[in-house]
Amino acid sequence: MQKKKVVSINGSVVLAKGDGDFAMHDIVHIGDLKLLGEVIKIEKNVATIQVYENTSGLKIGEEVIGEDEPLSLVLGPGIMGNIFDGIERPLQVLKQVSGDFIERGIACEVGVNSEKVWHFVPTMKMGEKVCFNSIVGEVKETQLITNKIMCPFPIEGQIIEIKQEGDYRASEVMAKVKTAEDQIFEITMIQKWPVRKPRPYKERLIAKELLVTGQRVVDTFFPIAKGGTAMLPGGFGTGKTMLQHQLAKWSDSDIIVYIGCGERGNEITEVLEDFPKMIDPKTKKSLMERTVLIANTSNMPVAAREASIYTGITIAEYYRDMGYHVAIMADSTSRWAEALREISGRLEEMPAEEGFPSYLPSRLSEFYGRAGVVKSQNGKIGSISIIGAVSPQGSDFSEPVTQNTKRFVHTFWALSRSLAYSRHYPAVDWNISYSEYIGELTNWYEENVDLEFLDLRQEILKILEEENKLLEIARVIGQDVLSDSKKLILQVSKAFRVGFLRQSAVHEIDTFVPVQKQFQMMQTILLIYEKSLQLIEKGIPISEILETGILAEYEELKFKIKNDELDKFEEYNIFVKNRLKKLEELYKEHIE
Repeated sequence: MQKKKVVSINGSVVLAKGDGDFAMHDIVHIGDLKLLGEVIKIEKNVATIQVYENTSGLKIGEEVIGEDEPLSLVLGPGIMGNIFDGIERPLQVLKQVSGDFIERGIACEVGVNSEKVWHFVPTMKMGEKVCFNSIVGEVKETQLITNKIMCPFPIEGQIIEIKQEGDYRASEVMAKVKTAEDQIFEITMIQKWPVRKPRPYKERLIAKELLVTGQRVVDTFFPIAKGGTAMLPGGFGTGKTMLQHQLAKWSDSDIIVYIGCGERGNEITEVLEDFPKMIDPKTKKSLMERTVLIANTSNMPVAAREASIYTGITIAEYYRDMGYHVAIMADSTSRWAEALREISGRLEEMPAEEGFPSYLPSRLSEFYGRAGVVKSQNGKIGSISIIGAVSPQGSDFSEPVTQNTKRFVHTFWALSRSLAYSRHYPAVDWNISYSEYIGELTNWYEENVDLEFLDLRQEILKILEEENKLLEIARVIGQDVLSDSKKLILQVSKAFRVGFLRQSAVHEIDTFVPVQKQFQMMQTILLIYEKSLQLIEKGIPISEILETGILAEYEELKFKIKNDELDKFEEYNIFVKNRLKKLEELYKEHIE
């Protein structure tokens, strides 16, 4: 155990001097209150420490004690369904110890309860060989998630002893492994892992399976693959948090890790209250059965906010190695970047653009680089998908956090303030959003939906793009000078925006839409467009077509046809054809 003395205090940054031999990223306890901190810089015998708690009242000369280990998480059964702060202290336990307000320097067991009893089922036998991440047994963590007890790093050898099926404390030895050097290692249900070190894997695979979210604008136009990365930039009131709630609730990932990073306290409170009440639509059980919440509000110390991102991704990697598909919702990475900027300023580092540190891009790259589909040493294939919300001030997408994040993600869901203020949700701006996963997902769409899916998508994007150009012309010279075929594009685009791109998060039918229904809805709107265009070319005015009400009906179609009644689309398409054919016949009679 190494010791130094406090010689300088600058907010959350403390300098300690002395003979103690601290190492980079070592955890330390500072002063009489034992405030938790981490060594982030060493110069001769002076260590720079970022403190994860409020330093008010800390004095020069107080003792700093090093723990000779980096900031690490305790991983094991009991994480799922729990609520942690940014450094994996369970908030429910902290409340029992100190009440509603967390006291500084409070000591509690980090991560999981080592004394809790779990029912252990062995999956390996004596004499079998194991290596890192080999699964020696299983524990039913929640009704939805089975925790795989994995061999910790860097153990490799032969099992010489393993417990039989039964109830054991998490801290008890479940198995013993003898290495080639005749060393004996003990395996419990618990293991530790440094948060800043990515967990190794055997092989990285190509992300080629759609992360189905049930949100039409996402799945159809700007999809994200399982193991992919996406950013969700938008100003205040554009619906970032609500869209992340929808993605967490409806995406076909096995596990959700929600990181509330530096957001307002009332917003985090809403998440903490809403998630336990949410029902998992697939299993009809509480969503918390497969969710981990990490809460770090804006009034908490900035150092803990900076660490919360790494806490979330490390927990995700732990479950990924078991073969689960994990989705991370980070809300918001802008607050995390602001914490970096504040710490950097206190360290008197040379600032880059808008005061952010010059290493902001590399930190973002490290974080998003830990996403992906991988094959673990135990042969299991798992994935981590990262969806990071960004909060640019004044919806300015040219600011550094947005621009640097765009360099490292493959999906860009730009939230528009004008769409949000016109009550169009999700407010994803289809004019500037994009997805780079279309190529990898082509086979998935063809095998799981239809060969024509991407062709229809492309046709509709062209119509929306044409609408954008026509609206620019109409603003200058008015719509009256446009031809009927051009007016049809505007009317069809409006119906599609309202009937397809706009989606209700609270409507029983519309809150989640399977990709097959999305395909049918695209087919229908293109059928209406093509048949209407044929009538216009025959001289029938667009006003007559609009009077049939087919476009107005299309806007309500998403509510009228349930997700399990897709055969009704064929009936509706026949109805559209018949109505337009009748219009053509009536118009011919009128002309004659």
